[in-house]
Amino acid sequence: MDVIQRIAEELSVNTKQVSAAVALLDEGATVPFISRYRKEVTGGLDDTQLRQLEERLGYLRELNERRKTILDSIRSQDKLTPELEKAIDEADTKTLLEDLYLPYKSKRRTKAQIAREAGLEPLADAILHDRRLIPEHIATGFIDQEKGLPDTDAALEGARQIIMERISEDAELLAELRERIWQKGIVHATVVAGKEQQAEKFKDYFDYREALNKIPSHRALALFRGRNEDLLSLTLKPGAEDKEEHDLCARLVAKHLDIADTSKPADAWLAETARLAWKIKLFTRIDLDLKLKVREAAELEAIRVFASNLRDLLLAAPAGPKATMGLDPGIRTGVKAAVVDATGKVLATGTIYPHPPRRQWDQSIAILAKLIQKYGVDLVSIGNGTGSRETDQLVADVMKQHGELKFTKITVSEAGASVYSASELAAKEFPDMDVSLRGAVSIARRLQDPLAELVKIDPKSIGVGQYQHDVNQFQLARSLDVVVEDCVNAVGVDVNTASVALLKQVSGLSASVSENIVAFRNENGPFVNRRQLKKVPRLGDKAYEQAAGFLRIMNGDNPLDASSVHPEAYPVVESIIKSTGKSIRDLIGQSGFLRSLNPANFADEHFGLPTVTDILQELEKPGRDPRPEFKSVEFKTGIEKISDLEPGMRLDGVVTNVANFGAFVDIGVHQDGLVHISHLSNTFVKDPREAVKTGDMVKVKVLEVDVERKRISLTMKTDADEVEPRPERNSQKPANKPKQQAPAQGSMANAFARALKK
Repeated sequence: MDVIQRIAEELSVNTKQVSAAVALLDEGATVPFISRYRKEVTGGLDDTQLRQLEERLGYLRELNERRKTILDSIRSQDKLTPELEKAIDEADTKTLLEDLYLPYKSKRRTKAQIAREAGLEPLADAILHDRRLIPEHIATGFIDQEKGLPDTDAALEGARQIIMERISEDAELLAELRERIWQKGIVHATVVAGKEQQAEKFKDYFDYREALNKIPSHRALALFRGRNEDLLSLTLKPGAEDKEEHDLCARLVAKHLDIADTSKPADAWLAETARLAWKIKLFTRIDLDLKLKVREAAELEAIRVFASNLRDLLLAAPAGPKATMGLDPGIRTGVKAAVVDATGKVLATGTIYPHPPRRQWDQSIAILAKLIQKYGVDLVSIGNGTGSRETDQLVADVMKQHGELKFTKITVSEAGASVYSASELAAKEFPDMDVSLRGAVSIARRLQDPLAELVKIDPKSIGVGQYQHDVNQFQLARSLDVVVEDCVNAVGVDVNTASVALLKQVSGLSASVSENIVAFRNENGPFVNRRQLKKVPRLGDKAYEQAAGFLRIMNGDNPLDASSVHPEAYPVVESIIKSTGKSIRDLIGQSGFLRSLNPANFADEHFGLPTVTDILQELEKPGRDPRPEFKSVEFKTGIEKISDLEPGMRLDGVVTNVANFGAFVDIGVHQDGLVHISHLSNTFVKDPREAVKTGDMVKVKVLEVDVERKRISLTMKTDADEVEPRPERNSQKPANKPKQQAPAQGSMANAFARALKK
């Protein structure tokens, strides 16, 4: 109940809501299922609250498990006092818990332990408890050659080590000093001597100071990366005035031991012991602790940024089920091409060589025109890697020379396409297709439906994070997996067209069950109703309960199967049909009529007001897609490389990545420009995501261009006589770095050649 109570307080909800959600999670229910279909049970907790609840539940349960282990350990040592047990029971963080356990924790043989074994603990206690004693005099009684104590200095040093260890393991003192340094500490970064040239990319940090508790995540990660590469040194100073703060902290340690200058014989010796305890033991530990705290906080923020950008990318507007040609640009190795139909089925693949050294420009135009005409291509999706602008010009020439062809060309991100091409999943999907051509298929499909295609790629390979390789990879993967799961279930999945990669992200479905669904579909034909899902091997009642509402069956036996209405709630719809005298097909889409109904009239003990309200809204627009309308951006003609840019130019662009310090924007020159947070708006912006999101179409002005360092500075601020541009959502998110494609094997794939002969 302590865990339940604490989570309830943190989320500002009641304990009944938390208890219900915890019970559902423990039963194996997923967050998407609970947030959508168990609103009555949880009192309407949304997916964000449930994710926070799930995370805190795991943390607090781990904390309690560790608490139990620590109590058992101390109890077995027969050292557990009522006061200590109470302190451990009340410890609310893992850090405090470990501080309390520190004195009782098994450790390597320390100097203090050796001193205890030599019988010096009574000497340490005597000096601590009676300051009138003269340390040098009392220490003579502990001289023992056989124990390695040849003189009073050796005995006193051993006693000092014992006291210093006790001080360093005092949880209350540690917490007080740690908080003090957190509030006052300064991080000082300097370049490692002799490595100035190697560390050029860290030039901003060659002599850099910043308050410990104010370092933004991106700067913290840059500092730690520089240190890990042995290019920067990081020093923690306890305050702006280094020496004075060290002295003050040493005095605080002395005060904690009730040491004061009272002219008693032991005062000076104990004061020096307190100073050494601070310098050698406490500050060393606090230095490590707080640097770790800064790093962990920076990593969590970086993971949050990555997750936010990934969510925007996955929920980008789909172009829809249209015949699409994907072009994976390349210069020397050629442009890989793939044509897919409206369902994503591959119709033809191959390679053309319009660029140097072959320069088959006219021949390439003819090939593309024939393919577009033959397969009724509506969209041409061009990857934004090396050769993208040149390939874009090629397609533009196709449009000019073949005005009878009505299609739209769009540049899309090819981030992760090469990773997918070489993956085991791609090999299973296209076992007979050359690796170099699979990327073109991915580029075509990700325009049709970014979510369905991008789920096939490891989220970490999509490249919308900051310092993603510097953060905890387990935490990053877990966070990104949660984002993918939430996005897939928010949109819903057409069970008759979805890949295994997409299906396995659906609530309740494992990879093996997803494979079974596809196998069942291939063997028996398309599903005609949701009930058929129960015939899929290993898809049991629990999995069906969790998944059914997120799986769509278009044009099936029951129109409700194409909606997000869960089969368990079909009786509610039947009640509405009976009450209104209308058929289900007459009800669907009738907004005015449906809004005239009172949800309370159809609620009962099984389905409450929230569920009935959701059902009526779903009947208005069954299977509605929460993603925005598809739009595209056209890059400015003639601006193709960074050297074409000049300060003052106004351009259209696409936001490719959002970091805490600003947003990166693709303006079509193969190098993203940076809009610093101070240039995102004419008004103050605290968080860049308040102004823009990954995939937004924006208008920018060039501020500065550094061709040599490949840096472009942009602004979204508007002049007084201009109208503030409003960002528009766009499905494209160009990659930060272009990839190099492997050479094509043969100038044309078989399917590609056959298409041209017909």
